[in-house]
Amino acid sequence: MVTMPRFGPATRDALLAAALAVAALAVAVAWPGVRALDAAGAFLLLAAHAPLAVIRGRPTTALIALVVLVLPYHLLQYQHHALVPAEVIALFAYAVLGRRVRIVLGLVAFVLAVCVIGMAMRAGGASVREQIAVVEAVVSVVIAVQVWRSHRARVATITERAERAERTREEEARRRVAEERLRIARDLHDLLAHSITVIGVQAGAAAHLVAGDRPVERAELAEVLNAIAATCREARTELRGTLQVLRGTDVGGPAVLPGPDAIAGLAEAARSAGLEVALSADGAGAAPPEAGVAAYRIVQEALTNVVKHAAASRVTVTLAREDRGLVVRVADDGRGPSGAGPEGFGILGMIERARSVGGTLDAGPGEGGGFAVTAVLPFAGVRSGAEPVTPG
Repeated sequence: MVTMPRFGPATRDALLAAALAVAALAVAVAWPGVRALDAAGAFLLLAAHAPLAVIRGRPTTALIALVVLVLPYHLLQYQHHALVPAEVIALFAYAVLGRRVRIVLGLVAFVLAVCVIGMAMRAGGASVREQIAVVEAVVSVVIAVQVWRSHRARVATITERAERAERTREEEARRRVAEERLRIARDLHDLLAHSITVIGVQAGAAAHLVAGDRPVERAELAEVLNAIAATCREARTELRGTLQVLRGTDVGGPAVLPGPDAIAGLAEAARSAGLEVALSADGAGAAPPEAGVAAYRIVQEALTNVVKHAAASRVTVTLAREDRGLVVRVADDGRGPSGAGPEGFGILGMIERARSVGGTLDAGPGEGGGFAVTAVLPFAGVRSGAEPVTPG
């Protein structure tokens, strides 16, 4: 088996330059033109091809060296056509690999044109037409290279724009996925955290009744268990509605999103957990659906935090309509701040809820003690999607 040798780019360039040099020497000897080729002319002709061997790595240096060598060759009136292939290759290679191509190629073409035309006019006769044809060939190559470069730049620009548009679409898709995941996580947190917390408190109350010293009345125990069952039913209904929204289906009937009207149920569940709840929701009736859902979820999370963390006995829930929108306030008399543990997402979720409809939310110690959550949800300019918030 015969293995053919493989040459690298530098070796191939050197072999090409040597082959062109031999061919140019043969042309100059066979058709001497104005002046027969002598030792000096042969040296200049062969030396002018040497820069082609390194033009890939050093295009500017190679082009300058070639111009320095071909100028005396042309000025001494040796065979002009023999150098045309080397000049064309050098110009084209520099156009592909070099910098400041227009200025350099224009200057080189001008110098060569002046040189060849001047020598042709000195020679006179038919040589003028021949040398002008040589200049035209060189200049044509320069123009063709410029057109090619412009086309390549235009194609590169179009490709870059297409890639940038594709990246933008991918980033937008990732952003929408992240927002959707955030919304799902927030909905499930609001729903499950509240229901599980209330059920836990109610179950604890039932266990306390059973384990207590006094006899347990069946009606009293049934009331606690019925409260647990009602909380489970409400959680199941909400979970079904949330899953229908996520799946985009209406199996089992259209999904009903909770709103201000359902806040009374939250207050009742908090009362069954042992809290005294004062509710005033007269100003929430005219709220748009987006603001109504946000108000419901904020009250739900705030009451969950009160039950879990505040050790409060009384909580006041107020929904009032003002010029700036629907103002939701949940204030307790507990130890505060509620739901502010380092691993908790309650306050963060409420802030995201308010921002999802263009509103704001403040949470902190109340004026008379305890903890207060105040959200302002505008009626106009509601926007969809929540902005992710980084906990401070």
